[in-house]
Amino acid sequence: MSERKRLRIVALLCRWCSYAGADLAGVSRTKYASDVLPIKVPCSARMDPQLVIRAFSEGADGVLLAGCHPGDCHYLKGNYKALRRFMLLKKYTSQMGIEDERLRLEWISASEGARYAEVVNEMSARVAKLGPLNWRREIPIET
Repeated sequence: MSERKRLRIVALLCRWCSYAGADLAGVSRTKYASDVLPIKVPCSARMDPQLVIRAFSEGADGVLLAGCHPGDCHYLKGNYKALRRFMLLKKYTSQMGIEDERLRLEWISASEGARYAEVVNEMSARVAKLGPLNWRREIPIET
Protein backbone atom coordinates (compact mmCIF):
# COMPACT_ATOMS: atom_id res chain seq x y z
CA MET A 1 0.00 0.00 0.00
CA SER A 2 1.50 3.33 -1.00
CA GLU A 3 1.28 6.16 1.46
CA ARG A 4 0.69 9.60 0.14
CA LYS A 5 2.00 12.63 1.94
CA ARG A 6 -0.75 14.36 3.84
CA LEU A 7 -1.65 17.57 2.06
CA ARG A 8 -2.22 20.87 3.76
CA ILE A 9 -5.09 22.89 2.33
CA VAL A 10 -6.14 26.08 4.08
CA ALA A 11 -9.80 27.10 3.71
CA LEU A 12 -10.71 30.71 4.47
CA LEU A 13 -14.47 30.57 5.04
CA CYS A 14 -17.02 33.36 5.43
CA ARG A 15 -18.53 33.05 8.90
CA TRP A 16 -22.10 33.63 7.72
CA CYS A 17 -22.38 31.12 4.90
CA SER A 18 -19.39 28.95 4.03
CA TYR A 19 -18.27 28.25 7.58
CA ALA A 20 -21.86 27.33 8.46
CA GLY A 21 -21.91 25.07 5.38
CA ALA A 22 -18.75 23.36 6.60
CA ASP A 23 -20.35 22.99 10.03
CA LEU A 24 -23.46 21.45 8.44
CA ALA A 25 -21.28 18.96 6.56
CA GLY A 26 -19.69 17.95 9.86
CA VAL A 27 -22.95 17.73 11.79
CA SER A 28 -24.47 15.71 8.95
CA ARG A 29 -21.45 13.39 9.10
CA THR A 30 -20.76 13.93 5.42
CA LYS A 31 -17.50 12.28 4.45
CA TYR A 32 -14.91 14.57 2.92
CA ALA A 33 -11.14 14.89 2.71
CA SER A 34 -9.49 15.64 6.03
CA ASP A 35 -6.57 17.63 4.67
CA VAL A 36 -8.44 20.95 4.89
CA LEU A 37 -7.90 23.38 7.75
CA PRO A 38 -11.00 25.62 7.97
CA ILE A 39 -10.41 29.17 9.17
CA LYS A 40 -13.37 31.44 9.88
CA VAL A 41 -13.17 35.02 8.58
CA PRO A 42 -15.85 37.70 9.11
CA CYS A 43 -16.59 38.06 5.39
CA SER A 44 -15.12 36.87 2.10
CA ALA A 45 -14.06 40.49 1.51
CA ARG A 46 -11.76 40.15 4.54
CA MET A 47 -9.69 37.47 2.85
CA ASP A 48 -6.58 39.56 2.52
CA PRO A 49 -4.25 38.44 -0.30
CA GLN A 50 -1.40 38.47 2.25
CA LEU A 51 -3.18 35.67 4.14
CA VAL A 52 -3.13 33.54 1.01
CA ILE A 53 0.53 34.26 0.25
CA ARG A 54 1.42 33.60 3.87
CA ALA A 55 -0.42 30.27 3.81
CA PHE A 56 1.56 29.18 0.75
CA SER A 57 4.85 30.45 2.16
CA GLU A 58 4.31 28.54 5.40
CA GLY A 59 3.64 25.21 3.72
CA ALA A 60 0.06 25.09 2.45
CA ASP A 61 -0.31 22.99 -0.69
CA GLY A 62 -3.58 24.71 -1.61
CA VAL A 63 -5.90 27.51 -0.50
CA LEU A 64 -9.69 27.49 -0.75
CA LEU A 65 -11.58 30.76 -0.43
CA ALA A 66 -15.33 30.48 0.11
CA GLY A 67 -18.05 33.02 0.70
CA CYS A 68 -21.75 33.77 0.35
CA HIS A 69 -23.39 33.49 -3.05
CA PRO A 70 -23.41 36.77 -5.03
CA GLY A 71 -26.35 38.86 -3.88
CA ASP A 72 -26.56 37.08 -0.51
CA CYS A 73 -23.66 38.73 1.32
CA HIS A 74 -24.48 39.90 4.83
CA TYR A 75 -22.31 42.93 4.15
CA LEU A 76 -23.99 43.55 0.77
CA LYS A 77 -21.00 43.56 -1.57
CA GLY A 78 -18.29 41.66 0.27
CA ASN A 79 -18.29 38.73 -2.13
CA TYR A 80 -17.93 41.04 -5.13
CA LYS A 81 -14.85 42.56 -3.50
CA ALA A 82 -13.55 39.06 -2.83
CA LEU A 83 -14.02 38.12 -6.48
CA ARG A 84 -12.04 41.16 -7.67
CA ARG A 85 -9.23 40.39 -5.22
CA PHE A 86 -9.26 36.74 -6.23
CA MET A 87 -8.81 37.58 -9.92
CA LEU A 88 -5.76 39.72 -9.12
CA LEU A 89 -4.42 37.14 -6.67
CA LYS A 90 -4.67 34.40 -9.32
CA LYS A 91 -2.44 36.43 -11.64
CA TYR A 92 0.02 37.15 -8.85
CA THR A 93 0.33 33.54 -7.64
CA SER A 94 0.67 32.35 -11.22
CA GLN A 95 3.60 34.73 -11.73
CA MET A 96 5.16 33.34 -8.56
CA GLY A 97 5.08 29.82 -9.98
CA ILE A 98 2.07 28.49 -8.08
CA GLU A 99 -0.27 26.40 -10.25
CA ASP A 100 -3.80 27.79 -10.72
CA GLU A 101 -5.38 24.61 -9.35
CA ARG A 102 -3.89 25.32 -5.92
CA LEU A 103 -6.06 28.41 -5.38
CA ARG A 104 -9.85 28.24 -5.63
CA LEU A 105 -12.82 30.52 -4.94
CA GLU A 106 -16.29 29.07 -4.34
CA TRP A 107 -19.68 30.35 -3.22
CA ILE A 108 -21.17 28.04 -0.58
CA SER A 109 -24.24 28.87 1.49
CA ALA A 110 -25.03 27.77 5.03
CA SER A 111 -27.46 25.13 3.75
CA GLU A 112 -24.95 23.55 1.33
CA GLY A 113 -23.05 21.14 3.54
CA ALA A 114 -22.96 18.53 0.78
CA ARG A 115 -21.62 21.12 -1.67
CA TYR A 116 -18.87 22.06 0.80
CA ALA A 117 -17.84 18.41 1.04
CA GLU A 118 -17.89 18.09 -2.77
CA VAL A 119 -15.70 21.19 -3.23
CA VAL A 120 -13.24 20.02 -0.57
CA ASN A 121 -13.00 16.56 -2.15
CA GLU A 122 -12.46 18.01 -5.63
CA MET A 123 -9.80 20.41 -4.40
CA SER A 124 -8.04 17.72 -2.39
CA ALA A 125 -7.97 15.42 -5.44
CA ARG A 126 -6.59 18.18 -7.68
CA VAL A 127 -3.89 19.17 -5.22
CA ALA A 128 -3.00 15.50 -4.60
CA LYS A 129 -2.56 15.05 -8.34
CA LEU A 130 -0.19 18.03 -8.42
CA GLY A 131 1.68 16.81 -5.36
CA PRO A 132 3.09 18.87 -2.52
CA LEU A 133 3.98 22.47 -3.27
CA ASN A 134 7.76 22.73 -3.32
CA TRP A 135 7.75 26.46 -3.22
CA ARG A 136 10.23 27.75 -0.70
CA ARG A 137 11.02 31.31 -1.64
CA GLU A 138 11.55 33.91 0.97
CA ILE A 139 8.66 36.36 0.73
CA PRO A 140 8.86 39.42 2.94
CA ILE A 141 5.52 39.56 4.73
CA GLU A 142 5.10 42.24 7.30
CA THR A 143 3.17 41.28 10.40
